[in-house]
Amino acid sequence: MAQTTQKWVERKYWNEKLETLPREELEKFQLEKLKEIIRHAYENSPYYKRTWDEAGVSPDDIKSLKDIQKFPFINKKTQRDTQGVGSFLGELAAVPEEDVVFISTSSGSTGVPTVSPFTKADFDAFQDTESRWFWQIGMRPNDRYVHALNFSLYVGGPDVIGAQNMGALCIWGGTLPSDRLLFVLKTYQPTVIWTSPSYAWQLGEKAKKAGIDPKKDLNIKKIIVAGELGGSIPATRKAIEDLWGAELYDFYGLSDIFGACAAQCEYHDGLHIAEDHILVETVDIHTGEILPDGEVGELVYTTLQKKARPLIRFRTGDIGYIDKTPCKCGRTHGRIHINGRKDDMFIVSAVNVFPSDIEAVVRDIKGITGEYLIRIFEKDFTCKYAVEIEKNADNPKTDEEVAAEVSTALKARIGVKPARVEVHPDGGLNTRSEHKSSRVIDERHQDYNI
Repeated sequence: MAQTTQKWVERKYWNEKLETLPREELEKFQLEKLKEIIRHAYENSPYYKRTWDEAGVSPDDIKSLKDIQKFPFINKKTQRDTQGVGSFLGELAAVPEEDVVFISTSSGSTGVPTVSPFTKADFDAFQDTESRWFWQIGMRPNDRYVHALNFSLYVGGPDVIGAQNMGALCIWGGTLPSDRLLFVLKTYQPTVIWTSPSYAWQLGEKAKKAGIDPKKDLNIKKIIVAGELGGSIPATRKAIEDLWGAELYDFYGLSDIFGACAAQCEYHDGLHIAEDHILVETVDIHTGEILPDGEVGELVYTTLQKKARPLIRFRTGDIGYIDKTPCKCGRTHGRIHINGRKDDMFIVSAVNVFPSDIEAVVRDIKGITGEYLIRIFEKDFTCKYAVEIEKNADNPKTDEEVAAEVSTALKARIGVKPARVEVHPDGGLNTRSEHKSSRVIDERHQDYNI
């Protein structure tokens, strides 16, 4: 029995057959599930029945994966407009309320918070996928895991169950204050933690100021981050890894679907997305035209198995691309690369600028703390941006020299220099938070976004 258990622990994949399906077999599986979910949505969701009839499409139109392109898009506005219409769950829902066992909600940062319902089968599949991601990063039953994410209606809260299901000892940390969380890390010596990139950095810095060396006094070996783009920005990842002496893995999820829908493997070359649950398209952000795999555009998802509220051709607002070429880890599911949010992108001198581009520069310059604030504003009827940063107390350079260094680096990376760079002392920016950080202030009156 002990040998059997040891063999199970040493296996590389959570579900080898599923994770290594040849592309042809994976797409055959996707087509089967797509036909099922399209019919389920048509027969049970008032919204899909009405809008598809108006568009002249039906489940019988699905003969291949490409046939999904015949169906209309939906987006966040669709969710908000249909929520609560006709029933508590709204017109997009495709099951009665008595079949729903769990709901989460979005943050509401771009409008009214939207409810995401799950049947028991939906929820169990959600947690099995989380177990897959935990196993993928090398977490095992002998690990101690701290789940330092919000449990209040947040879809990432229940992901801790996926860690329990794969056998890890789990500490439901939630949004503990920093001093309490550091006490947990020092006292219980967990090996894995999940939080946001900005908070992982800030927590490590607070540990040092409290006389705790994250590398020597704590036992964190792996850090999972999500909710912000930092985990996929090499400079940010390296800074956090150097601070903690741990390996960092980026996860990606949507409240609209479930907690983590995609995760990095040991090669950190994009995030494997659960293609058994999600069909991915990439479209032109202006026209909606379908783009080839590998080209950057807006990612569009169709859920293949979630019955409570299927999302058919959901425009996510995330800008990126999918790479379906084989990964060195042996997994065949495609890898998504996220550049940023369509909502966050701004255009300066015809150049598309994402906050993640600015973060990549700021986190890579020595002598500054890595904290930053972006201000977008108008001048002479054109869009401009300014960046505020913090200088380390032991940096011998003048503020003017630091500002010039940052400005030059931003011009080299992005192609357009900031209108100004303001330098603050360490701690001078109010960007540190217990979890997600707000780093963009839009002061424009005209709309320069796409």
